This record gives sequence, C-alpha cells and structure tokens, in this order.
Amino acid sequence: MSTEVSDLVAAMHRASEQLTAPGAPWELEQRRINGVELRSYKNAPGTLRDAIDAGRAHGDKTFVTYQDERYSFDDFFAAADRLAHHLAQGLGIHKGDRVAIAMRNYPEWMMSFVAIASIGAVVVPLNSWGRAEELAYGIQDAGARLVICDSERLAYLADQLPALNCRAIQVRGDERRDDWVEPWSRSQEAAAELPEVDIGPGDLAIIMYTSGTTGKPKGAASTHFAIAQALYNFEYHAALSAMANMPTVEKMLGSGFDPATLLAVPLFHVSGCYAVFLGNLRGGRKLSIMYKWNPEQALDIIARERITVFTGVPAMTLALLESPRFADSDTSSLFALGAGGAACPPHLKDLIYDKLPDAYPGTGYGMTETNATGSSCTGAAFRLRPNAAGTLSPIVEVKTVGENGNALPRGETGEIYIKSPTNVQQYWNLPEASANTFVDGWVATGDVGYVDDLDFLYIVDRIKDMVIRGGENIYPVEVEGVLLGHPAVLEATVFGVPHEQWGEELIASVHLGDDSATEEELRAHVAGHLAGFKVPARILISGDELPKNATGKVLKKAVKEQYLAAG
Repeated sequence: MSTEVSDLVAAMHRASEQLTAPGAPWELEQRRINGVELRSYKNAPGTLRDAIDAGRAHGDKTFVTYQDERYSFDDFFAAADRLAHHLAQGLGIHKGDRVAIAMRNYPEWMMSFVAIASIGAVVVPLNSWGRAEELAYGIQDAGARLVICDSERLAYLADQLPALNCRAIQVRGDERRDDWVEPWSRSQEAAAELPEVDIGPGDLAIIMYTSGTTGKPKGAASTHFAIAQALYNFEYHAALSAMANMPTVEKMLGSGFDPATLLAVPLFHVSGCYAVFLGNLRGGRKLSIMYKWNPEQALDIIARERITVFTGVPAMTLALLESPRFADSDTSSLFALGAGGAACPPHLKDLIYDKLPDAYPGTGYGMTETNATGSSCTGAAFRLRPNAAGTLSPIVEVKTVGENGNALPRGETGEIYIKSPTNVQQYWNLPEASANTFVDGWVATGDVGYVDDLDFLYIVDRIKDMVIRGGENIYPVEVEGVLLGHPAVLEATVFGVPHEQWGEELIASVHLGDDSATEEELRAHVAGHLAGFKVPARILISGDELPKNATGKVLKKAVKEQYLAAG
C-alpha cells in the first residue's frame, strides 16, 4: 500500500469522525425499521417533501435552463405548486394515488415530480425510451390514475388510456383536449398554493421500475424516509470528499464560476433523479438540461452556461473528452466529471487528467433497490483506485455471501449484500421476488465483488444476466421473448459482450424454422416492441438448433463463448 493511499484513507477517516460526531450535521442514530436495526442520519429530512422544500430558500437564483428557457427557484416552485393544487383540487389525486411521468428530460418532468411528491401521491417515473407496450405495462402495474407525458409518449399511449383507466396531462407540443387528455397549460391556471397533506416518513413515495428476472420491469417501492436518507447520504459523501481533497476543492471554489451541472442522464434513473436533480435543487445549484445526448451540443452548453459539473455514464464522458471539438471549446469552468452507471474503461482516468489536469472526477456504485446508495470514489480516491467502486458511508453495511448463503470473511469475493436505511422495502405487487431480494434489511444485489482492508468496494462480475449498455439496464429474457414472438424464430438467446464505447453491447443468436427472416427484419421486429437501446447490435441467424443442456435449456454461456472466439 502506497503512502499516498494510506494518507488519503486516514484523512477520510478523520473527516468522517468530524462529520458524524454528536451535534455534527451527519450525526448518526440507531433506528428500528420493520424489525431491523439500522444506522441512519439523525438530521436528515423526515420526508421527501421536507427534502424538496429546502430548495425554496434559494429564491430568485437560476435553477433550470433548457435551450432558451430559464427558471429561477421561485419560478420552478410556483409552477410545481400550481400543478400540485390542480392535481389535488382539480383532478382529485389523493395521498397514496400513483401518478406516472413519461417524458424526456424537460423542466416539466422535475416540476411534476415535485408536485406529485408534495401532495403525498406516489411518483412513478417511466422509462422515456420505452414504446407503447412498455409504458402501458408500467401504468397498469402501478395502477396509475394519471400520467404526465410529452407529445411523443402521448402518441404511444393515447389509444390505451381508456382501457388503462388513466388520464393524461400533455406537456409541450400541439395541445390536445378530450375526455382523457388535458394540456399542461390548464394546470398552470391554478393557484400556486401547495395543499396541506399529512405525509409520514414510512409512507410510499416512489415506484421506480427496474429490469427483473421475469423479463418484465419490477417496481422498486421506496418510502419517503429511505429517499430522504439517500439524498442526505449524497451530501455526506460530497462533504467527506471535499474535506479529503481540499487543494483541489479550493482551486474549484477559487475559479470564480458558480456551481452548475449539466443534466445529460435520464431523470427516470436514480442517478439523474436523485444525485443530479434533487441534489442541485437542495443545494441551490443551476441545472442545465440536455434533451438528448450529443457531445458537441454538450460542449456548447458547457461554454454558454459555465458548467462546472458533468455527470454521465463512462461512454458519455469518453465521447465528450474525445470530441474533435473539445480542444477548441471553452471548458475552463469544467472541474467535476462523474462517470457512473457502468464499469469505467481503464484509460478513462488518464484521459480525464490529460484533458483537464485540475479535474475532480468520480464514480460510484448503487442501484435502484438501494436508491443509488452504495459507495463513492471521488477525487484522489478515483485517481489512486480507479478500478474501485469507492468507499462506504457510515449508514451502509456490505457483506459478501458465498454460494451456500454463508457470509464470507472480509476480502473474499461473493455476492454483494447491502444494508442501509435507504433500501427499497419491496417490489410492487411481487411478494416472491421481494422475499428473494430483500432479506432481513439486506438487499441481495446480484453483483459479485469484495471489500478490501481499506474499505474500498470492488465490483468484479454480475450474477444476474443483466446487460448494461451505456448505463441502461437490459434484461435478455425480455428481448428473447420479443424475438420468439416472430413467427420465424424457434429459439433465441441474448447476451452482452464487451464494447469500448458502451461498456457492453447486446448480441442475439436465433434458430429459425426456415430462412425467411433476415437480420434486418428481426432487428426491426424488436425495435417495434422495445426501446432502441434494447435492439441487439447483431442477430446471428442459424438453421441449426442452439446448444442445450440435458433439461433443454439453451446454453447461453456456450453461445457467447463461441461468438467471442469467432472474433
């Protein structure tokens, strides 16, 4: 172990003791939740509404920019409060009712989130890349009474609304008014008066969908308490890292640029929603929204808005730094670069420091089921341990478990289990899946890794068959099911292979009953049912049966190895 690493670990330990001491902002306390003893932050907000309301103190400071639109914190909350009033008084949305959001990154996405949470209703963020089947499934599974969506998502859903018994509020585009749809403008006619609702820490706040073993997304149901603890934990990690990286942070603070973040990741993910959106809302920092990722457009926004923080999956960070326009763009304000959501390529660290010598980069590990809480690796920790997922906060416990279900000694590799007050309590309407994943306060992550003697967490593999392409989770069973729905396909297996830009790419191998279907036809078939990122980059067509084991199950691993061996 190098002296630099040992000094950093010691500095982080000292900082943690100061931050969590009695009377300190992140003072710890024991809480018993559902029969489980958990360490939690004593001073964290009690509910998501309380956490959000901290943003009201920032007044006329600029909060959101989108293209040529600008909203102060006051503007933002006034619009959210008008929507909240309309939801409660005009549409009869009550505490506990589910309200879905289905749109790309717009200011109205964030306003909708605040309004729904603030009246005690349950926010149901849907994957905006989904098609009609996927969006309808989320609405139906959650039992959403209302969906707030943009024009593109409305086009997918409009004909299904009566069968779903779900009304819609349309954001942007040509206004539509009928028995099932009303325009956003109608909500903005209401008074900017937030209704009073009695919300408790244990009340349900969010159902966020994530891929599952059935091939259908699972609704991870979180309480107000869990999300408030998660938001406070992000702030703990930021304070800890700042104290352990003072020279770099002092240089950032002395640059003269006000903190400003580029939002380029989807708001329907925990990273975009919690770490970026709600983190900036609470912290009083400007947030500039990109409608769709494009590295050249990102550089324009960085220069125009003096962006200091960029957060994206590693593929996005690479694309930004390797853009032909990077050298000629004004990136003088840019210091902090986040690259989470997928494994960081080995050369990313060197590229960051080559392009931005004073950079303050970081990554981390978390999942929907933990409300993005897990580990954080920022600044010197990222530079010295770029392969690590980071260090743990005092409210997070990690253990590794062997194949027999027994806890393993520290340093031994096994399935990672996480215990934290931020953990999701259940999968919505899935008691069996909930029982398999949430065990005595622990979340069985399905990821394989270990914690070293310095408390750095390492992720080395995944037990789950999940493929992560550019930060987007893809469950092969879902894609296989769509392929098998094509009349020419008799067998199908889908798997991920390493990809330099996306982290992983999706490959399919199919057995056809005849040769009537082409690869292009099959890819178009998948695209007609699923989001674009779930369409395999290649579909290998065979007239022979796929290899199987004695029980008739396709040997996915053998097919993948054969593909990789063929180059």
